[in-house]
Amino acid sequence: MIQAFHVYKHYDRESSALTDVTLQIKKGDFCFLTGPSGAGKTTFLKLVFREELPSQGQIIVGGRNITAIPEKQIPELRRSVGVVFQDFKLLKRKTVLENVAFVLRLLGLPPKEQKRRAFASLKSVGLHHKMHAYPLQLSGGEQQRVAIARALINEPMLLLADEPTGNLDPDMAMEIMALFQDVNARGTTVLVATHDREMIQRMAKRVVALDRGRLVSG
Repeated sequence: MIQAFHVYKHYDRESSALTDVTLQIKKGDFCFLTGPSGAGKTTFLKLVFREELPSQGQIIVGGRNITAIPEKQIPELRRSVGVVFQDFKLLKRKTVLENVAFVLRLLGLPPKEQKRRAFASLKSVGLHHKMHAYPLQLSGGEQQRVAIARALINEPMLLLADEPTGNLDPDMAMEIMALFQDVNARGTTVLVATHDREMIQRMAKRVVALDRGRLVSG
């Protein structure tokens, strides 16, 4: 699902976010990407999502070399990749249902289909009863579940999560991980960036570790 070959990312001459990273994550895997702050976790996810390009090296996602695809094909790539952020990135003035349906609205789907699929996605994370609420009326854990529902609305082949439990208490964090396990059980490849060692140990999944931009295990 993800293949990285000798990937480097430089932001300037004196600092490297990633240095010679080569790894493979197979289709259907559930994998943690870990390391201390500044290790390069977020940078790697941005490269996989094609938010940024590597300075050197190749990245293959779902059989496509995303470092070489033309700009016009990037939206198609992103429709097959769900992304969950630590700070949720919900639109505060839109309801929960509108937040989840937003991607479908951009794609031009009929309003009725938008609502149907958004409701189904919210139901999959146990929040369909809050569909008319606004983000600030929800707890942190509920907001994160809305963000997950939004990421899953297109039934992505790959789900990326960047410190998705960093602002949550331990019990809520495990609830979020249980949702990711359910998603993974349905066939979606899951890559979670986190520095939460306790959670990683409890989950007992594959771990890929970065340190100062270099792959040190995994």
